[in-house]
Amino acid sequence: MTAVASDFIKKGEPKRIVMIYSRYERFWHWSQAALIFILAFTGFSVHGLLPLPYKTAVQVHSYTAIALIVLWAFTTFWHFTTGQWRQYLPRLASLPAILKFYAWGILTGAPHPYTKTLKRKQNALQSLAYLWFMLVIGPALWLSGIVYLTYPLWAKMAAGTIALPVVACIHLAAAYLISLFVIIHIYMTTTGKTPLHYVKTMITGYDTIPLSKAEAAYLAEDEPGRLK
Repeated sequence: MTAVASDFIKKGEPKRIVMIYSRYERFWHWSQAALIFILAFTGFSVHGLLPLPYKTAVQVHSYTAIALIVLWAFTTFWHFTTGQWRQYLPRLASLPAILKFYAWGILTGAPHPYTKTLKRKQNALQSLAYLWFMLVIGPALWLSGIVYLTYPLWAKMAAGTIALPVVACIHLAAAYLISLFVIIHIYMTTTGKTPLHYVKTMITGYDTIPLSKAEAAYLAEDEPGRLK
């Protein structure tokens, strides 16, 4: 039996407590978060904005960057082999309603216009944000970082040019963008049923979502450990 796409879930379907985030998904999420915070702290220390000694900051920043690149490589492989990359394809038809909710509805207590499902864990705005992060901000950060790390290999060719300052500016701009992304992401985690609802979900993997009869039967037969 195969899982049924969330498009077939009708309004009013019974809700169940389901593990929607796998162990690897949670490991990837929290490991990436920790590495990004370390990179931000050491990176801003390199620029003299935070107190960590320069040499220590450079060393920790470099090793942490390599660890993050390795994590991204494995996670990219995981996304494509599991089909989870489809989570990041936004359904733009629902975007106006999502934007209206975050701009106004959330302040007036309006119900969220999007219901998380087994196959669509993210609303259109989240999908767009993560897509931008993975296709633009992330690559700009690690590509410029790799070029920066390998500067001794191309220093002679770049002598007398503005190549290094340009790479540094791109890397710093991407760092500020990823910092902004993290700040917004942290704020968004407080907009659930309770301020810690989304955090708890990403720790345990479980959330309460509607299930069609076909999805419930699939999970009960093939993945019973995901049901509570």
